[in-house]
Amino acid sequence: MPNANIPILRELRRAGDAAGRILLGSTPVKAARPIQSEAISVARVLCILGIVYAHAWTGRTGAYVVAHSDSWQGIFRWLLVELVGRSSVPLLGMVSGWLVTSSALRRDYWGFILNKARTIAAPMIIWNILAVVLICGAVYVGWIRGPSPRGVQWLLTEIFSLLGFANINVQTPFLRDLFVCMIMAPLLVRLKPGFLIALTLIVLVWTIGNWWFPLILRPQVLLFFLLGICARRWDVAEYVARMPFSYAALPFVILAPIKVALSVWGFWFGRENPELMIAIEVATRLSAAMLMWRTALLIAASPAKSFIQRFEPYMFLLFCSHLIPIWLFGLPVGRMFGPLDTPAYPLFLIIQPILALIAAIIIGRTLFAISPAMATLMSGGRLRVEREPNRVLATA
Repeated sequence: MPNANIPILRELRRAGDAAGRILLGSTPVKAARPIQSEAISVARVLCILGIVYAHAWTGRTGAYVVAHSDSWQGIFRWLLVELVGRSSVPLLGMVSGWLVTSSALRRDYWGFILNKARTIAAPMIIWNILAVVLICGAVYVGWIRGPSPRGVQWLLTEIFSLLGFANINVQTPFLRDLFVCMIMAPLLVRLKPGFLIALTLIVLVWTIGNWWFPLILRPQVLLFFLLGICARRWDVAEYVARMPFSYAALPFVILAPIKVALSVWGFWFGRENPELMIAIEVATRLSAAMLMWRTALLIAASPAKSFIQRFEPYMFLLFCSHLIPIWLFGLPVGRMFGPLDTPAYPLFLIIQPILALIAAIIIGRTLFAISPAMATLMSGGRLRVEREPNRVLATA
């Protein structure tokens, strides 16, 4: 009887091989140029510093921020949040797709996935556990006001973001979605051009339609990841590098005021036209990614590159950890400046990424002093003995 199944298995394998030949093709990838690698390290620093603005302490409730978004400070805050903070995420996603195109082709599947689990998923889980313990502990003792544990499902969501978004470390679901993208990456980077383009368009429609599917919490992350693969496949990064800076800035200059105006005054318009709002948001973020990449290329070719790159080993640590000091110390420090719509608040808003970076450097050095292995794990592999983190910090 077992022998009777062998022809069926052979036919199934032949069908699978045929499907593979239809979907997959040869995917030659050009080696990264030195200026591109330098620009990527600069872009990481700029983008992750910018993300802090999206989570900056305001000292106000969400309802107050929305109701007073048309004050001059409210508009200034929206400029930083929308144009610097939220517009930084697309380039990070695209850089991930751009880089993975070569690494996913070189490594065996399970070795590739284990590496991504160690450098993306594990740090995310550890930092989320720390955030829950520290923030909920501070709430319990009365240090701050914030979320408290509400059962096992709440706890699992905060740590793993399996089916929903975290309330404390609101930035780490990006890592969750990015890890899912990495699981699919060895297939995605081998897709034939037509199938890669078709899949990217499908994800674009999914993003604009804002349909819920738990595989990816934010379909924009998958969209930018695919666009990064496309950019590597068709040398888009080199095309942007040859583009005059004014051309790279023009789409953003046109779209950014529209997005800010809708964020400040178009609340009800957004509620009534969600697909149009998302389409404008995606277009704005893509234009911001192009401008940010062009800016990173300029900096990478300037003397400022060396100074900025000193902080690059701490950027993943900053991304994972920055909300913990904002939760714990935003109120005490904020009292010295005042909340949103008080005279000194704009200064506090501007310097918050710098304060968060200082905290990340202190955390990184402390972790490295306690356990280099733990520092390596919690920094996603960025802080390693051969990188001489003490020297990096001393010259930062």
